[in-house]
Amino acid sequence: MMPLYEYYCQKCAAKYELLGPMGRSDEPGVCPRGHADGTRTISVFAPVAKGAAAGAGSVTSAGGCGCGGGGCGCAN
Repeated sequence: MMPLYEYYCQKCAAKYELLGPMGRSDEPGVCPRGHADGTRTISVFAPVAKGAAAGAGSVTSAGGCGCGGGGCGCAN
C-alpha cells in the first residue's frame, strides 16, 4: 500500500494529491497542469470515531493543533 501525499503547485496555485512510495516522499510532484515544481504540504485529517451516529459528533478533534503523543502544549 502506498501513502497518499498532498502537494501545492507554486506556479498555478493548484492543490492536489498523488500516490507514491515513501522512499520518494521528498521528490516534487507534477501538478495536473504539468508543472513539475509541486511541493509537499502537511496533510490535515479528521478521523471518524467508531460506533458514533452519523451527524452526532462522529468526528474527533484535537483542537486543530495536530498534536500526538501528548506534551505538545496545544490550547483549545
